[in-house]
Amino acid sequence: MTMPPSLTSNRSMFWRIVRRLITAHRGRLFVILLALSAGATITAALLNLQVDAKRRLTTEFKTFGPNVIVLPKAADTLPESTVGSIPLNLPSGRVVVSAALYVAASISIPQSAKPLGVIVAGLNPLAYLRATSMPPSVSPQTLPRSALPPSGQICVLGDRVAKQLQAQQDAELIIFNRDRRESCVFASAISTGGPEDDRVEIGLRAAQRLASLPDRVSAIELIVPGTPKQIEEYAASLQNQFPYLDVRPIRQFTEAQSKIYNRISGLLNFTVALVLILTGLCVMAAMTNVAMERRNDVGLMKAIGGARRRVLRLFLAEATLLGLAGGIIGAAAGIALSMYLGKAVFGLAARPRLIVYPVSVALTLIVAILSAYPLRHLASVRPASVFRGEA
Repeated sequence: MTMPPSLTSNRSMFWRIVRRLITAHRGRLFVILLALSAGATITAALLNLQVDAKRRLTTEFKTFGPNVIVLPKAADTLPESTVGSIPLNLPSGRVVVSAALYVAASISIPQSAKPLGVIVAGLNPLAYLRATSMPPSVSPQTLPRSALPPSGQICVLGDRVAKQLQAQQDAELIIFNRDRRESCVFASAISTGGPEDDRVEIGLRAAQRLASLPDRVSAIELIVPGTPKQIEEYAASLQNQFPYLDVRPIRQFTEAQSKIYNRISGLLNFTVALVLILTGLCVMAAMTNVAMERRNDVGLMKAIGGARRRVLRLFLAEATLLGLAGGIIGAAAGIALSMYLGKAVFGLAARPRLIVYPVSVALTLIVAILSAYPLRHLASVRPASVFRGEA
């Protein structure tokens, strides 16, 4: 189906006039395009940093340890087999699970007359909470064979325990509970400023042998990825699945994560809104000058039969094209800027988020259209007053 000739010619003439409007005042329109691009650049950079901050905080808080803990309600311990029933795959990522058994025991260096009473934490996997403190290379396979005791165990000492024992790294240590004994090699020391500094971490199987509690654990500790709300929802669903257990989110972590992100998000949103308002004011001031220069053009359009609605459509199309061009250029520059700022300020480049690009372009487009408000008054210009020279 072919389009009527009159409609085709009208549309062709419409875009020819729009092209003429843009090229006739290149200097002022370049200033408008520059203001829109600068606003879009800052908007896209801040929005990309905001979206990336959410991912970064979730990742960084993982290093602080578990954010959900599962405890027995009626007994002192729970079956280790419970670990296999915990759902691990979530939309926000994979849950990291560790089983722990806590035992009151004593530790000493061979040939030392004075043992030290400590809390032994049997972890599976060993020292997963201290992954940042203990080098990944430290394992029974990488330690010298001569440094390993017959049991092949390694242990991680809290800072205060290591100082009280005056233990040297790779030294053999003896852990005993009544008549049960385990030996291990001192692989690393940790310092957190918390209760972990006063305990000894060993493998779960060794702790179970010390306590004579095979296949039992004191707690199951989880690192759940996601926002504080997602963590709370996961804990609630886990409590419904295991009503005989006590599932507790560690609120100081989830609440701290929520507060930090809310403050960062609020600050960035306020800055984005301020930038868009200032961009709109700059564009509106430039549009006002353009409107004053176009009074004669509009008077001529209306004198030869141009309708008010068509005149408004011309200026609206012009503002839309400027906003679209400024948004496309500025959003791309803004995402690149956010990657540079992330690298310079945080030491790690922000990842480009695809959702930021169309949002930044849309916001710039809205600012451009709203800032074209001064051009609306041109539609009410009377041709006769323009031709008589009346301003």
